[in-house]
Amino acid sequence: MVLLSALLLSFGTVGYMLIENWSLIDGLYMTVITLATVGYGEVHLISDAGRIFTIVLIILGVGFFLYVVGNVVQFLVEGRIRLILGRRKLDKQISQLKDHYIVCGYGRMGRGLCRFLSQSQLNFAVIEANPDRTSAMDRDGILYVLGDSTSEANLTTAGIDRASTLMATLGTDAANVFLVLTARRRNRELFIVARANESETIDTLYAAGANVVVSPYEIGARRMAHAILRPTVIHFLELAFADESTDIEMEEIPVNTRSNLVDVTLQESRIRQDLNVIIIAMKKADGSMLFNPSAGSRIEAGDTVVVVGEDQNLIKLEKILNP
Repeated sequence: MVLLSALLLSFGTVGYMLIENWSLIDGLYMTVITLATVGYGEVHLISDAGRIFTIVLIILGVGFFLYVVGNVVQFLVEGRIRLILGRRKLDKQISQLKDHYIVCGYGRMGRGLCRFLSQSQLNFAVIEANPDRTSAMDRDGILYVLGDSTSEANLTTAGIDRASTLMATLGTDAANVFLVLTARRRNRELFIVARANESETIDTLYAAGANVVVSPYEIGARRMAHAILRPTVIHFLELAFADESTDIEMEEIPVNTRSNLVDVTLQESRIRQDLNVIIIAMKKADGSMLFNPSAGSRIEAGDTVVVVGEDQNLIKLEKILNP
């Protein structure tokens, strides 16, 4: 566009210089006032050839102006259309989610949480109030709703009635408490994990309806203490929960009623021998935890088995326990 403007000014200036034998300044001045249509009048008396050239210059100037206006309008309209179509596409994709996760807040914790969910290939949607984070969510390929997480309308758009879990990672405890209250009222069966910055807020979040409350600062302090007191244990757990591929992983696997190992003892199941995995604990259906279960421990429907082993063996075990 700048290049076209320069070419048009050069064309007019050179034309007047050649046709009317005007100076560079006179030719440039006449070109500018002609293209700008300010109506100051001619610099000097102009010949018939000069008048014809002026007509051509005016036609070119008007065409260039319309071209510029058309491009500006097209840019604005197409940008708005892309925004509307993009939003409709996101809303349509979110409307198709079921038993998904809703992450409220895309700050440092929320973004890290979404990364783990993506790695586990889980369906989720984000509600974020800060429009400055839109570009980051677009780059990350996130399904999101832009707006206040505590708004019932935004929670509805994110599919709270169909969701299985909501994660409240907002920046303030007050916002998380209000979010938990609103979400629990909308969906009584929803599993809610909430962030607590202050330890005094933990009981309040539980009272509001949270199933699990996580305090990042307490966890960080405990992690630092264990790094000193139990460095080998911490190193093992880091290997088991590492993002990158490792030989050893820790996983929890629910026992489905369709599993052939229901009502079978660990010894009879031959899980340890055939798959070379270690069963650390079994969570029973009533919520009780059985640590280091014996060979005579019986696998029951509704149990959750906590197991350590190689990834490929854990996948095989999941197909057996949760077909």
